[in-house]
Amino acid sequence: MKVKMLSRNPDNYVRETKLDLQRVPRNYDPTLHPFEVPREYVRALNATKLERVFAKPFLASLDGHRDGVNCLAKHPKSLATVLSGACDGEVRIWNLTKRTCIRTVQAHEGFVRGICTRFCGTSFFTVGDDKTVKQWKMDGPNYGEEEEPLHTILGKTVYTGIDHHWKEPVFATCGQQVDIWDEQRTSPICSMTWGFDSISSVKFNPIETFLLGSCASDRNIVLYDMRQATPLKKVILDMRTNTICWNPMEAFIFTAANEDFNLYTFDMRALDTPVMVHMDHVSAVLDVDYSPTGKEFVSASFDKSIRIFPVEKSRSREVYHTKRMQHVICVKWTSDSKYIMCGSDEMNIRLWKANASEKLGVLTSREKAAKDYNQKLKEKFQHYPQVKRIARHRHLPKSIYSQIQEQRVMKEARRRKEVNRIKHSKPGSVPVVSEKKKHIVAVVK
Repeated sequence: MKVKMLSRNPDNYVRETKLDLQRVPRNYDPTLHPFEVPREYVRALNATKLERVFAKPFLASLDGHRDGVNCLAKHPKSLATVLSGACDGEVRIWNLTKRTCIRTVQAHEGFVRGICTRFCGTSFFTVGDDKTVKQWKMDGPNYGEEEEPLHTILGKTVYTGIDHHWKEPVFATCGQQVDIWDEQRTSPICSMTWGFDSISSVKFNPIETFLLGSCASDRNIVLYDMRQATPLKKVILDMRTNTICWNPMEAFIFTAANEDFNLYTFDMRALDTPVMVHMDHVSAVLDVDYSPTGKEFVSASFDKSIRIFPVEKSRSREVYHTKRMQHVICVKWTSDSKYIMCGSDEMNIRLWKANASEKLGVLTSREKAAKDYNQKLKEKFQHYPQVKRIARHRHLPKSIYSQIQEQRVMKEARRRKEVNRIKHSKPGSVPVVSEKKKHIVAVVK
């Protein structure tokens, strides 16, 4: 004879201490939960609404410069230390945790055109309008000592940009040509040029560290190999590129900030077509910087706003602006991937959260679980019209909003004209050019 009996293990439902949460038995059979999806949809909608309610990205404004901020640099070893160079030749070192300036250096006569730190963080380099390259100690002078640079190199022409090698005591400057310097020498190891126009910025690849990229005023983006001491290839675009930034996770990928309001992400192995065209700005894009994860980048524009783009998307996921912020000249993403800094015309450096609605400080385990759960819900229902509309909506300044409307009308008119031209021409005589290939003039090897 079989006897059925209930067997319950107290470990499954009894709390160990009175501070523990009550254990609740759950049956996950979907037939017992017929309204699970509608309930989750409501939760996803509420989570999306709350995300917009708590989206307060602006953290702090670092004021102290007496002229527009022209360039920013991160400290390679310290998250809290940031360097900035202004249009009056002044360099300031900031402590982000205290939000104060800890040191001021009058580095150059005229603009500070570029600033970069040594890979070990012991010193930094600046270039300016006075045709000099200067190396400074990261720590200030001792009591009674004068504020003097460690080395000064006097050049023949104005230098417009500088970048340091990621592993070796070598740095590159650009102006009339790209010069590679050894820290111990006063003359360049090699000089590389291709074309006759001035070069506005130069950047070392963080992974393949012997590769450099530069952009010139004759609309070129040129790639160089330091080992061969020769240019590799160049791509010519419709309009001038202001600066480039290499992806810190993918060695071949870089993004170029262009005057035609767009950003172009290229694979250096196939320069004839950009991987992605990022469109949202309504004025020239002046600077770009990648997040350390390599998944997103931030761009600064002349339209007084900064935007965050996912690498694989053509539209921005976030736009930051304030009433007082003027043309944004430079932007940096901090090394812990949590914050963004931007320097603008009206002498301020602003600190923003990379994720606008993120809660700062220590989270309890329950807060973390709720945050992860809400994030998954938002991903699950992201294409539903209501959720999509709320998540995508951003308030914009009137100037940007009206320019977006105007450009939309112009773009539609161009598209209509193109369609009419194809319609009234002999079949095949008018080629259809994709948006990606429209802006590439030529690739020269």
